[in-house]
Amino acid sequence: MTQARTAAIARKTRETDIQLSVTLDGDGESEIVTGVGFFDHMLTHIARHGLLHLSVRAEGDLHIDDHHTVEDIGIALGTALREASGDKKGIVRYGHAVVPMDEALVTCALDWSGRGLLVSDFVFPSDKIGTFDTELVAEFFRAVAANAGLTLHFEQRRGANSHHIAEAAFKAFGRALDAAKQHDARVHGIPSTKGSL
Repeated sequence: MTQARTAAIARKTRETDIQLSVTLDGDGESEIVTGVGFFDHMLTHIARHGLLHLSVRAEGDLHIDDHHTVEDIGIALGTALREASGDKKGIVRYGHAVVPMDEALVTCALDWSGRGLLVSDFVFPSDKIGTFDTELVAEFFRAVAANAGLTLHFEQRRGANSHHIAEAAFKAFGRALDAAKQHDARVHGIPSTKGSL
């Protein structure tokens, strides 16, 4: 590995203003301020368990709701992951993790295929976690998958507490991403029979 796998994104619309940077070969540290407290907490889990260095600064139209901010950060993070991954030569490509959080158990499996797709079966017992809409969990991951080029699957095996389900999902994503981004010395070139991802 001769080149740092890092990317920085500046994304500004009428709804949000986002500055985001990511280093794939990081140490789990993060600096995150989005104005959405629960979401900040979840993003720190991606960084910590994905062993990324992640920085996010966002201002959004939170007087309306959290949707635009959460979705647009997903777009920015997905774009940054795609750029930081470069040509993907030598990476493992696939990753999966099964993460328990108290009574909740969530599986994440991903393929850094270049084809963005989210499949999930989240069933949250409540509509909100504090002021955070639980439907935004899937919205965030859909935006990440589409813009990073990840085929991303979540399976909620069990869970009775919405916070625990969400936290298990974000941790599982971080760990699956960490597995997929690793370099495998046995892999020469692109890990695909097609020759490209």
